[in-house]
Amino acid sequence: MATPHPLTTTASGADVRVRFCPSPTGLPHVGMVRTALYNWAYARHNGGKLVFRIEDTDAARDSEESFRQLVDALTWLKIDWDEGVEVGGPHEPYRQSQRHDIYRGVIDKLIASGALYESYSTAEEIDARNEANGRAKQLGYDNYDRTLSEEQKAAFRAEGRQPALRLQVPDEDLTYVDLIRGEVTFPAGSFPDFVVVRPNGIPLYTFVNPVDDALMGITHVLRGEDLMPSTARQLALYAALIDAGVTTFVPRFAHMPLVLGETGNKKLSKRDPQADLFLHRERGFIHEGLLNYLALLGWSIGHDRDVFSLDEFIAAFDIENVNPNPARFDQKKAESINGDHIRMLDVKDFAERTIPYLAAAGLFDEPTHEQLVLAFRAAPLVQERVQLLGEVPGMLGFLFTEDIAYEADALKGLPANAGEVLDACVAALEPVTEFTPEKIQDALATALVENLELKPRVAYGPPRVAITGRRVSPPLFESMELIGKDETLRRLRLLSGTLAG
Repeated sequence: MATPHPLTTTASGADVRVRFCPSPTGLPHVGMVRTALYNWAYARHNGGKLVFRIEDTDAARDSEESFRQLVDALTWLKIDWDEGVEVGGPHEPYRQSQRHDIYRGVIDKLIASGALYESYSTAEEIDARNEANGRAKQLGYDNYDRTLSEEQKAAFRAEGRQPALRLQVPDEDLTYVDLIRGEVTFPAGSFPDFVVVRPNGIPLYTFVNPVDDALMGITHVLRGEDLMPSTARQLALYAALIDAGVTTFVPRFAHMPLVLGETGNKKLSKRDPQADLFLHRERGFIHEGLLNYLALLGWSIGHDRDVFSLDEFIAAFDIENVNPNPARFDQKKAESINGDHIRMLDVKDFAERTIPYLAAAGLFDEPTHEQLVLAFRAAPLVQERVQLLGEVPGMLGFLFTEDIAYEADALKGLPANAGEVLDACVAALEPVTEFTPEKIQDALATALVENLELKPRVAYGPPRVAITGRRVSPPLFESMELIGKDETLRRLRLLSGTLAG
C-alpha cells in the first residue's frame, strides 16, 4: 500500500494556517461563503490563522467590483481574517497578479532541481503520436519531451517555437489522507506531466495556487470536493517544491461536500436564487442566522439541535466531523433558523437592524427622531412574528403613513356586518381617556364580544384591517396605542365610510 508523503504536516493548535482564496468574478455565492466559514471556524477553533488572498490571474473575468463585493460580503458576515488583502501581513502581496516576480524565482529553482522541463509538443503532435502508438486520445500528453536532447531543443527553438514548462510527475502512486474522506490514492500513471508555465512565460493556476500555499505556510487546505481531482497534481508539485527547498512540508487536505440546489442532484448554480448571498441579505437574513444555516450544510452540532451561536459553532467545529455526502440547500429551513436567531436578538439590536429595511421600503428617507422612536417602540410587536427582516416593513408600514392601502385578501375576508363593527369600535373608543392596550381591549371587548356577541376572531378582524390594511398584523391594541387615539378613530371611520360607499 502506498503511504502519504513523510513530510505531511502535523501542525495543530496555534500553528494551523488555513486560507480562503476566491477569484473575484461575479457575485459572492453561498457555496463560496460556506468554504470561507469552515476555514474561518477551523482557524478560530484551533487558535490558528486565516489568510485571505485573491486569485486574480484571469484578467478577462476578474474585476475590482467583484473584489469589493467579496470584502463587503465577509465584512457583513463578520468573517474576519488575520492576514491578506486589506489587512496586510508577512507574505504580501496577497493578490496573484502582483506576485509574478515571486513565481519566477520559484520556477528558476524548480528548473535548477530538474523538476521542470521544456516541452515543445503541440496538441496536434500529441494526438498524432497517441494515434500512431495505439494510445487513447483522451489520455493526452505522453511525456514525450522528458527526454529531449539539447540538439532537439535547439532545433525546435530554431523553428521559432517557445516551450511550455511541465512538471515531471513521479512514476509512483500518490497518496494522501483526506481529513473528511480518508485515504485517497492516485495510481502511478493516472495523469501525465502537466504544464505549469505557458509558452508566453505566464504560470498557470495549477502552479501558482500551491506555490502560494507553500510560501505562505498553509498547513490545511479546506476546499470543495469539485477541486479534489487537482490534489494529485498538487501532491506532485509539493514533492518538487520540497526537493527544491521552497517549502518543508505537504499540507493536509480536506474536501467539503457539494451544496446541491433544492431539487435534483445538481450543484447549486450561481444562477439559482438560493446561491445569491446579497439576495439573502436583501430579503432580511441576519448574519448569525445565515451562517448558522450554512454551517449545517455538511456538519452538525448534534442530532437534535439545529440552532446555535457562532461562539458555540467555533467551539464545536472540527473539519474531520464534516459529512462527505452532498448537502441540499433548503430555503424554508434557512428562513426558520434565521427567525430563531432574530428572536434571540436583544430588542434594541433587532430594532436597529430593521431601520435600513424600513428605509428601503420607502417608509422614510432619513428617519426623524419621532419615526425612530416609533420604530423602536413597535419592534417588540413583530420580533416574534418575522423570519426575515424584510418582512418588517409590511408588518409596520401602517405606522408611517396616513394613506392606508387595504390588501385585497383583507377586504375579502371582512364579515357582512363589518361597517356595524367599525361604528361600534368608534363609539366604544371615543370615551376612552387613557389610551393604553389594556383600556382599548376592555372597551372593544365590551362593545364587540359582549354587546354584539361576536367571537373575538370575527370581532377584531374589521378594526385590524382599518388600522393596518392587513389581515395579519402586529397585536391590534398595541398598534392602536402606537398610532394614537385620534388616528385610530380616523382610520376606523375611514374604512366604515369606504364600505358604506
